[in-house]
Amino acid sequence: MSAVQQTAAAPLAAGFQDPVHDAQGCFRAIMNAMARPGTRQAISAGNLKPPAPLTQVAAAIALTLFDYDTPIWLDKPLMTSDAVKTFLRFHTGCPIVTEPVEAAFALVSAPVSMIPLASFNQGSAEYPDRSTTVILTGQDFGSHPAVSFSGPGIKDTVSFGTGPVPPVFWDQVIANNRQFPRGIDLVFAGQEALSALPRSTRILKAEV
Repeated sequence: MSAVQQTAAAPLAAGFQDPVHDAQGCFRAIMNAMARPGTRQAISAGNLKPPAPLTQVAAAIALTLFDYDTPIWLDKPLMTSDAVKTFLRFHTGCPIVTEPVEAAFALVSAPVSMIPLASFNQGSAEYPDRSTTVILTGQDFGSHPAVSFSGPGIKDTVSFGTGPVPPVFWDQVIANNRQFPRGIDLVFAGQEALSALPRSTRILKAEV
């Protein structure tokens, strides 16, 4: 690379400051969120400065879960960013695929215009765990219509709200969860926290 090219190229954004400790903390938050659907799990990602439109919390999830054996799919805003693809490939080694059905994980930076959940790998009766985990970024847990959950990890029911999501999103989630044990898992990446909705969770009421 020439000196001119080096000057023009954007510097690669750094990963975790303490890779082992930071990844362990993020992994615990993800596992707690999966075990307790609809709860918010705090996550510290302040040291990460990923290229836009990848958010800090989404970057922390990616650096924790992605590796050489996890093909990932990116929505259009992420896929068209060379800086995002370079960041993910450098720090995780993950292969990036163009077909959502081939992905172990999917990153969605523009949830309102996301593709249908049925487009992703739903797993099979023999291997339901091979379904895609879809990560929605830029989520706000504060002021959105509530959805009631029940199922494993929930004592009675839990009320949960997040957005932005498509108008038909919760109908898609209901259809997805009816497939259990097949179906995708969902992770909602907020500003300083994350929540999750595993495919075993039942949607009781969606006030949308």
